[in-house]
Amino acid sequence: MIYPIVAYGDPVLRKVAKDITPDYPNLDKVLENMWETMYGASGVGLAAPQVGMPIRIFLVDTSPFGDDPDLSPEEQKQLGSFKKAFINAHIVEENGEEWAFNEGCLSIPNVREDVFRPEEVTIRYSDENFNEVTETYTGLMARVIQHEYDHIEGILFTDKISSLKKRLIKGKLANISKGKVSIDYRMRFPEVKGRK
Repeated sequence: MIYPIVAYGDPVLRKVAKDITPDYPNLDKVLENMWETMYGASGVGLAAPQVGMPIRIFLVDTSPFGDDPDLSPEEQKQLGSFKKAFINAHIVEENGEEWAFNEGCLSIPNVREDVFRPEEVTIRYSDENFNEVTETYTGLMARVIQHEYDHIEGILFTDKISSLKKRLIKGKLANISKGKVSIDYRMRFPEVKGRK
């Protein structure tokens, strides 16, 4: 089942998500539906708050970067085969120089901005079988993980841009929260008074 993606302005996107236990109801189905939703919207990552669930789960599949000609063959190979679910994730540390990359978000369609993030992240999480893992990622893999991790902390990529850029996209963000946006995937918009 494809879930609707929660649009900018919905309070669930601002909540710090809660850890879950291995007996979380229908976890396998939730994960299956999240993968289907992410692929249906052509995303490379999706966090549970983006489908209305304030729980600490996010998915990453960087395979679309696997044929990026701007990347080295080694990076293409790594990214082309990276697909993982992160449950109860907590960042242990971030290292390295911050670098800019043009980011977008399924909850904020048609808005893209350069965001600076550290080049390396070490993260502790549970896999789909609730085995606890601590791993370090760099480059684009680190970036996608950091972006999705922000979602489970109630942070959006637009929080990380300059105040000038925030002012420039304010109208676009307001339109998204009102449902005035053209997209090719299902979305759920915040309740707006006076809208039918």
